[in-house]
Amino acid sequence: MKLLSVNTGRPRPNPWKGLSSTGIDKRPVTGPVAVTAPGPKGTGAVGLAGDRVYDVKHHGGSDQAVYAYAREDLDGWQGELGRPLPDGVFGENLTTLGIDVNGALIGERWRIGAEVVLEVSCPRIPCGTFQGWLGRDGWIKRFTRAALPGAYLRVIEPGEIRAGDPVDVVHRPDHDVTVALVFRAMTLEGELLPRLLAADALPEEEKELVRRRTSG
Repeated sequence: MKLLSVNTGRPRPNPWKGLSSTGIDKRPVTGPVAVTAPGPKGTGAVGLAGDRVYDVKHHGGSDQAVYAYAREDLDGWQGELGRPLPDGVFGENLTTLGIDVNGALIGERWRIGAEVVLEVSCPRIPCGTFQGWLGRDGWIKRFTRAALPGAYLRVIEPGEIRAGDPVDVVHRPDHDVTVALVFRAMTLEGELLPRLLAADALPEEEKELVRRRTSG
């Protein structure tokens, strides 16, 4: 299990969401990249030095510090869409190899390289920027049906990472709530929502959403 690439964004216009810019255009970088906890959502800060988000209401902050997507899943989409999908094209910070990102448990911890420890927090929910960036009508529905969202992670131990670093799972919590399960529950399979509260590490924002949808 390892990092194939570490990707940071360059700002570009965002005509798809009514915002001046988006950071979805992420490209692999060479050399080490500093990883730190960005603090609360609302500032645009994320976990990787040299990166940021511009939709500060919905993205960024400690629970969405780093976004990971598996190269194996990108390869599957590449075949289905019939076009090259380079590392970083889904807006991911980490393109991984050999890791079941969508099967990761909420609260699972990964050690990357010698210093950094990240904790799986929640899935990515697709938005209009993602659809516009890929230039595919109906992409949100297609991505949602596939339930391969990739994972957001929070920073537990800061440090530096780089392409080629090994990834080791150093903790798996005692529940069965995976990234894919959370995504399915929050999108097309609402009957799964009560299961999500077994995951203590699920962000409070998502826990509150579960409570609202299941109350009464």
